[in-house]
Amino acid sequence: MPLLPPGPHRHDVRIAVGGLLGGVLLWLLGIHPRVPSDSLVLWAAPWAPLVPLAMTAACEPLRRTRPHIGLAIGTLALTLDTVTVGSVVTVVLYTDLMYAAVLYGTPSSARRIPWITGLLTVLGGVVPAALWRDPQALLIGVGVGVVALAPAATGWVVRNHRDAAEAARLRAEQTALLAEMDRTQAITAERAGMARELHDMVANHLSAIAIHSTAALSLDDPQTSRDALSVIRENSVKGLAEMRRLIGILRDSSGDLEPAATPTLDGLATLVKGACANGLDVRLEAGHGRVPAPVELAAYRIVQESLTNALKHAAPGPVRVALRQADGTLHVSVTSSYRPGDTPRAPGSGSGLTGMRERAALLGGGFSAGPVAGLWTVRATLPLTDTEAHSEGDLP
Repeated sequence: MPLLPPGPHRHDVRIAVGGLLGGVLLWLLGIHPRVPSDSLVLWAAPWAPLVPLAMTAACEPLRRTRPHIGLAIGTLALTLDTVTVGSVVTVVLYTDLMYAAVLYGTPSSARRIPWITGLLTVLGGVVPAALWRDPQALLIGVGVGVVALAPAATGWVVRNHRDAAEAARLRAEQTALLAEMDRTQAITAERAGMARELHDMVANHLSAIAIHSTAALSLDDPQTSRDALSVIRENSVKGLAEMRRLIGILRDSSGDLEPAATPTLDGLATLVKGACANGLDVRLEAGHGRVPAPVELAAYRIVQESLTNALKHAAPGPVRVALRQADGTLHVSVTSSYRPGDTPRAPGSGSGLTGMRERAALLGGGFSAGPVAGLWTVRATLPLTDTEAHSEGDLP
């Protein structure tokens, strides 16, 4: 169904009605810019000024919706008004039509109309003065300038200000939209970092608790159950402590909680010792020098998550953790026995590998995990340079 053209604005209708009534009032009072005896008056009928007045008043409702049609009819009405005794209201209404044509018309017409009216103003002053040899003929150009050029120039200035304000509003909206997108991306990255950190800190302890609680329930041996309960208590206490520290970091007003220290590669021995206490046979080979803090954190968490996965999924056998520094890169490798089809000793969400891959990617490194020659192998390459730009999404 075709859309109907917009109706006239109520203010334009009021202008038309007010102008028409005002012009009729002046006509009744006999107030005219010219007298019937004037040489320019070719149509001296008493009611003659009312015709161009009605035409210009009828064009006012078109000033916003059809400004070019209104200006064309108004120009014809103004020409007709010049051969009668005239009406001041007709001239005033025409200036408004000229102003509206520039303000509400197309951009091309808004640029052309001021130039055309300016040219007519110059010609209206220069040509009559040159033909009649009378300086007073310049007043014709002044009249054209007042009636046509002045409202056209005013409309051009107002339109420029309006377009500038609209452009500024659009820029502000775009800036606000970009800021909202940046905020959303920052929140998403922060949530991902928090999820990785919480998973890496707690998953190891919870996996040990699940495995040892299963052993305590399945074996009818008081000493074995006691040892399992000891391991369960130790891991639950450590897990709770690490969760409290992480929550303390997230709280701005938690003055009673010290933030958790960033794990370093010096803590791998303690990490390996805890894994051995949970039943793994871990062998650590560390050969690295000074490592940037973001790389240390990523390498520590990758080893920690690899040991957690080995605790849950690895077949009986040694677990080898190797760190080697070469060519500006820290190479991390964790291998464990692998037997396809084994049932996991503790449930998992599958997000551990994703978290390790994300940590390596944040530093511009590489990551791979999978069976190689009968062993489950986790490999990560972490560049030791240019880590600042890649580590923004990681938690300290």
